[in-house]
Amino acid sequence: MLAIPLSCADPAEAFRALSGQPWSMLLDSAAPHPAHGRYSYIAAEPFRTLESLDGRAHLDGRPVDGDPFAVLAEELVRHARPGTPPGPAPFCGGAVGFIGYEAGLRLERVRSRHANPGGQPEMAFGFYDAVAAFDHAERRAWVIAARPEAEDRARALAARLEGGGASPLGAVPAAPWRSELDRDDYLARVERVLEYIRAGDIYQANFTQRFLAERRDGLDAYALYRRLRAIIPAPFAAYLDCGPRLRIASASPERFIRLSAAGEVETRPIKGTRPRYADPAADAAAAAELVASVKDRAENLMITDLLRNDLGRVSRIGSVRVPTLHGLESFASVHHLVSVVTARLRPGLGAVDLLRAALPGGSITGAPKIRAMQIIDELEVARRGAYCGSVAWLGFDGAMDSSIVIRTLSITPDTVIAQAGGGIVADSDPAGEHEEMMVKIRAQLRALEEVRT
Repeated sequence: MLAIPLSCADPAEAFRALSGQPWSMLLDSAAPHPAHGRYSYIAAEPFRTLESLDGRAHLDGRPVDGDPFAVLAEELVRHARPGTPPGPAPFCGGAVGFIGYEAGLRLERVRSRHANPGGQPEMAFGFYDAVAAFDHAERRAWVIAARPEAEDRARALAARLEGGGASPLGAVPAAPWRSELDRDDYLARVERVLEYIRAGDIYQANFTQRFLAERRDGLDAYALYRRLRAIIPAPFAAYLDCGPRLRIASASPERFIRLSAAGEVETRPIKGTRPRYADPAADAAAAAELVASVKDRAENLMITDLLRNDLGRVSRIGSVRVPTLHGLESFASVHHLVSVVTARLRPGLGAVDLLRAALPGGSITGAPKIRAMQIIDELEVARRGAYCGSVAWLGFDGAMDSSIVIRTLSITPDTVIAQAGGGIVADSDPAGEHEEMMVKIRAQLRALEEVRT
């Protein structure tokens, strides 16, 4: 394995040299944390691409047999190099991309009533054997060649990242947002979720809504990401160029699943939110209120139990643990309750098996999961697409890390899409849920233009 040291320390700035290139990917720990935000990665010029279009796998743009998850697993195995010594970072080559919410629905055989008029992929991954890794703790960076045949590509990538002279960020023409649901309609649909809860169908469902803005001529999607990143830096931020139909600008604070090459699993579900305040006393009071909230703790507990069950489907018996329950974590614009669930993967299973067992994430569906997804599909007015899916890297060595796609903008040829919501439980107040949704989506709307009321 070749590792070429880099002098550049800021991955978001280095990525400017690649931001206009199809299938360029930035996994950006924009709010570094020693435990779950230490590394950032840049990948470009994949030697293979995989897309799922309406459930059909396409390799390098051509349809192939097999379900997309099976094809993803097969390609990772095909290009692995067993016995390769560890590199300087957890990810030294493999697949980078996203799995959308509807791909998860297909795993659970839940049929969606919503069309896909823009032809957005349900899954998109590039396969990269030369990647740049940035260690924020040690302030070191490298371009790593995962295979001998990638060494020339690694040297070329290092030269581009070190070359400097990247063009200035482009324009972000302002455009007004419009909500697909007015406030009264949102409240009525939350009340309908509550009726399902009272009837005993579910304990909880995560109900969301979209805000849409026209993508105006000249919009630089990466410049829009940089705006979002500046407003809410996050440990699992990402910018993905998934070809001509979709770019993803994410400022997610939430890890979905991490898997080590040795089979150790961690997931970090978020449930429970309060806004941050500039006044320290008010900020501390908001955090204390969240920690003491019976409703938010119950919501968090239900999703933690759901994820324990999901991980138990593919983990060694007795290995599932909850080392942290209802922990407080504070981000740029909000406080959250975060729990931690760990496990050990069963022998013979890998990262794709783990994704199959856990997608869509429990924190953005509800409990019981399948019935909650059916109700979500009934009451929401459009597909979720990339939102509430997962951005992930999957290494040739079997390791993986992934996020839940929240606090995100999906950028299509015609439209910029923002989406937010929250978990509805028995004692939810519809007006309070609308207020929480607006707190969550505020940063995404600010990145393009304040919402018009």
